[in-house]
Amino acid sequence: MKLPEQFGRRLAMTTVGVALSGVAVGFFQASVFGVDPFQCFATGLWSLAPGMSYGLFYMLLNLALLVVDVLLDRHYIGIATFINLFLLGYLVTFSKSCIDALVSAPGVGMRLVLLAIGVVLGAVAAALYYTSDLGVSTYDTIALSLSDKKLAVAGHVIPFQYIRIATDVICVAIGFACGAVVGIGTLISAFFTGPLVAWFRRNLAEPLLKQ
Repeated sequence: MKLPEQFGRRLAMTTVGVALSGVAVGFFQASVFGVDPFQCFATGLWSLAPGMSYGLFYMLLNLALLVVDVLLDRHYIGIATFINLFLLGYLVTFSKSCIDALVSAPGVGMRLVLLAIGVVLGAVAAALYYTSDLGVSTYDTIALSLSDKKLAVAGHVIPFQYIRIATDVICVAIGFACGAVVGIGTLISAFFTGPLVAWFRRNLAEPLLKQ
């Protein structure tokens, strides 16, 4: 199998992106301002499966999304997909424990700082491993695949950032309807992740790959 051009750089961007993603979720959790949209969705659905551990449910949910991804566009299934699937949880746990050790009992101001760091780091992480084109998470694939299909409204193609906002809002709505707690961080993530990812791809990740 022929490796893609600049494979070494792409692999480095993927590795750093996935690692930063885990760190970002750790900051997000440490802020105690709610969970990100996909976690909100997963937590809500989990409440409908009493007796099942969250870890097992989360893995099964991602495997189900993997099937959907294969049907939508298997191009986005790659190294990063499986790293996210099997290792991201451990990265989140480790980063959260480190943050808790460094910042104990944060006040509201510090929690807002932690939330801002989490949202921005998450967008940088996504921009890096989206652009590296070695796979994305099972959830990220949905918005990217729909964006590639050039969906249009009134003759105007819908940009990726708006499709991502739509998928995030749908996840939050379903999670909330199923009993998940929605915090200010959840809403900020839902409405700002898409635009931030698009900005960091254009101004950071794509120039980095072209160097």
